[in-house]
Amino acid sequence: MKNQLLAALPPEEYSRLAPYMEVVSLELRQELYLPNQPIEYVYFLNYGVASMLTVMMDGSAIEVATVGNEGMVGLPVFLGADKIPGECFIQVAGSGLRMRADAFKTHVTVDSPLYNLVQRYTQALFNQIAQSAACNRLHSIEQRMCRWLLMTLDRVETDTFSLTQEFLSIMLGVNRSTVSLNASILQKAGLINYSRGQMTILDRLGLEDITCECYLVVRAEFERLLNNN
Repeated sequence: MKNQLLAALPPEEYSRLAPYMEVVSLELRQELYLPNQPIEYVYFLNYGVASMLTVMMDGSAIEVATVGNEGMVGLPVFLGADKIPGECFIQVAGSGLRMRADAFKTHVTVDSPLYNLVQRYTQALFNQIAQSAACNRLHSIEQRMCRWLLMTLDRVETDTFSLTQEFLSIMLGVNRSTVSLNASILQKAGLINYSRGQMTILDRLGLEDITCECYLVVRAEFERLLNNN
């Protein structure tokens, strides 16, 4: 599985940028940037999922978006900032490439192919955040959990991945007992198997039947914008 932004580059453009990138393993809970701290690197995930969080003054946090192999982590750098009040960490371990923020700003200029791709990706991510805000207000926990599981499944190479109740509660903005109840409902329906922090998707089509329209809306917008259709 490859990062879609980098895979869309002309070969000569990728070759130009490759010396400034390094392959990295992305471990579970690894912090990619912290609130109000300088962003040192941008990341292009090949596999795995990163979670973008909004952090409150009391330390509580809620997920506002996820990033996989369709995009990059570190958009504030692209937008001209060097820090952000939120944070980002790895919620499903994987791998990718990273580039120092200063190298990104130097070599990804307005006339470069990657600049155009990241510009469209930024719009797609904004769409995801807006759709998620509406989804969190209008749709059930069960629907939202199915949406999140499907989005994660699209970004990993296996039907089984590590996922704790703590992470799910942050992602969905609910307490752990609510997560446990809804996971139990999906498990009894034969759609998932969830045990000891391991999630296995047993019936993708069944999850698609339950989830709200937000999953398909977000996926369609990513495909439209990144394919420039």
